Amino acid sequence: MSAAVVLAGYALLAGVVVPAVLSRARWPHRAPAVAVLAWQGLMVTFVVSTALAVYHLVVSEHHVHEGFLGLLSACGLAPGALAGGSWTSGGDALLLAPAAVVLLPSAWLVRTALRTRRARRRHLDLLTLVGSPAPEYGATVVEHGVPAVYCLPGRSCRVVVTRGALDVLSEEQLRAVLEHERGHLVGRHHLLRMETEAFARAFPGLPLARHAREQTALLLEMAADDLALRSHPREVLAAAMCEVAGGQAPRAALGAAGPDGAGALIRLRRVLVPQPEPHRATWLGIVAASVLAPLLPLFLACGPVA
Repeated sequence: MSAAVVLAGYALLAGVVVPAVLSRARWPHRAPAVAVLAWQGLMVTFVVSTALAVYHLVVSEHHVHEGFLGLLSACGLAPGALAGGSWTSGGDALLLAPAAVVLLPSAWLVRTALRTRRARRRHLDLLTLVGSPAPEYGATVVEHGVPAVYCLPGRSCRVVVTRGALDVLSEEQLRAVLEHERGHLVGRHHLLRMETEAFARAFPGLPLARHAREQTALLLEMAADDLALRSHPREVLAAAMCEVAGGQAPRAALGAAGPDGAGALIRLRRVLVPQPEPHRATWLGIVAASVLAPLLPLFLACGPVA
């Protein structure tokens, strides 16, 4: 029981306390890629610690394990676990509770991926009818008056530019926002967006789910901005962002304007007023903590149960 309490407290820390602190921190905007990893680590930590806490609660009276071998025996993975052991078929049913904690976000991830894939295919079919290839930009041009630039990720990835964007953007500005969109494609940012969306669907009301979805969307836009800034001046990208701010990307796409207006203002200020990156030791420590945090519940669960 004591292990279950410790693990539940760890899940509470990862699901409520740390997200509130991390969402107000300033360093994530200076290292967006590292910050995305931190949010991913928190989500994995919450799932692992919650599943193990539930495991200890439901099997404490049926199977008291000692160390890692006992944990493997409960899952039928250790030698002798299936023959002559104290674990019964009724105990197998009890494992459904902790398994559900893991399977719930996994199921939502599959559902989100399928829905997104269908929406992307429909839009690709539409582009075949109304879009015109622009090889000089590596993009598809759509005759639409609202300035917008977005990308459709996936196997048949596509960068889309509206006629309105071509009319208002200079050549250099257009190249900058196109580089931003290619940053999304190269970084496979749509997969990270789907993960946070599935997590939020699986655990509605959880502060971690809400903050992870909102912050990850903004941080991925910042990461794409950083890629564009490697080859384009800050003023050019900022001006292009303002020009396409009113354009909305369709569902299943990632747009240069970002997910919302408030985030666009934060990004614009960040582009125009550069901030120093965190010290190397700082972001290495954050990376290490993000990787090790999901492992700590395993060490807690593998210890002797009081």
